[in-house]
Formats: sequence, C-alpha cells, structure tokens
Amino acid sequence: MDWKFLQGLLSGVNKYSTAFGRIWLSVVFVFRVLVFVVAAERVWSDDQGQFDCNTRQPGCTNLCYDHFFPISHIRLWALQLIFVTCPSFMVVLHVAYRDERERKYRAKHGADTQLYENTGQKHGGLWWTYLMSLFIKTFCEITFLYLLHYVYDSFKLPRKVQCDVSPCPNLVDCYIARPTEKTVFTYFMVGASVLCVVLNISEIFYLVTLRLCHKRSKEEVRRSDPHHTYLEDKLRSVQFS
Repeated sequence: MDWKFLQGLLSGVNKYSTAFGRIWLSVVFVFRVLVFVVAAERVWSDDQGQFDCNTRQPGCTNLCYDHFFPISHIRLWALQLIFVTCPSFMVVLHVAYRDERERKYRAKHGADTQLYENTGQKHGGLWWTYLMSLFIKTFCEITFLYLLHYVYDSFKLPRKVQCDVSPCPNLVDCYIARPTEKTVFTYFMVGASVLCVVLNISEIFYLVTLRLCHKRSKEEVRRSDPHHTYLEDKLRSVQFS
C-alpha cells in the first residue's frame, strides 16, 4: 500500500485539527505507519515460510498455520490504520463543501461578500462532523484491539503451539519464527493504539468543554446586550452547515 499517498491526504487534516489532533496525527505516522512500514512488515514477511511443524504430512503445516493465524497481525494492523484514518477525511470533505458554497455565494453576491468567516473554523455542522470523526476513530481503535485479543487470546506470541487438525496424523508441535521479536512489536503497536484512543477521548472532552464554555459566554453577552440583531442569528444558522 502507498502510505505516502495516505500521509499526503491526512496532511490536509492537520490544519483543521486541535493540538490533540496534531499530536494524534504525529503518533499515527511516526509510531505506527513508520514502524509498520520500516520494521514490522519485515518481521512478519517470513511468517508462514518459517512456521515449522515436526511432521512431513502434506498440508498439515499449512492448516496448522491457518488455524493459529486466521489473519496475520500485519494485515490486521494495515486494516486498522486504514479504518482509523479514513474518518478524518470527513472533515476535509466538509471544508471542501464549505469552500464551494463560499465560492458560489461570492460569485452571486459579489467578491466582497462573505458567507463564512473561516470555512475551516469548527462551528456548527463542521464541529459536529469533527466530533463524529473522533467517535468513529475511537470505536475503530477499540474494535481492532478487541479483535486482536479475541483472535489470538493474548498479545504475547508463544514459542510453540500444538495442533491436531486434519490431515495431521496426531498432536503436532509447531514453532513460530521469531516469537520474542513479534511479541515486542505487538505490544508496541497495541501501546500506540491505546495512546491514540486516549488522545481521541481527550480531544472529545476538550471540544465539548470548549463548546459549553463558548455557549455560556455567548449567553452572558446576550443577557447583557438583548439588542442582538436578526442578521447575527441568520449568519449563525448559515454557518451551521
């Protein structure tokens, strides 16, 4: 997969993100994508070829490998990275939609008119889109962590497994290639995923708290100045999109 292409797309999200979002993006690419591409893929590249069983029964080794590794760690992590980064594109698409509305509005009413103060500012509908993307990313992270633990029962890879599936003639001992190295990378990727979950939850609380504080301050201003204009309400309804 071309991870540079994905990085290029997500770099556009960076300018619309909060401080938590920028840290999340750095963690994803430095501690996950970079480690995945540079090291983890190479560690698992010989996974099936060096899965050795003490039998020469045709098909036994392949079926034992499939029994203990129904989906490779490396493929599961690749899917996880795709699923947790794609929700960020919702924000980019929403900003692009606002830019197009702004362009059409200025073409109709003149270049000096303005529909949005800032198309990338997280107000109204864009705030909800950003918040929804955080919930989806968090859900995907937790789901994949659960799947990894559910499929393999543990994040630690054993040195030896025993298999008795057909066509193996009896209980067969099988040995995993480089189990210690793979266990280290598994814990590292799991730790990076947990860190991303913490960052997402922190950003959710940050956005909600900031929104409540902003709403409270606006209510106080409204009470002190009851002569707010209809135009302000109309502009607020437009920027909800």
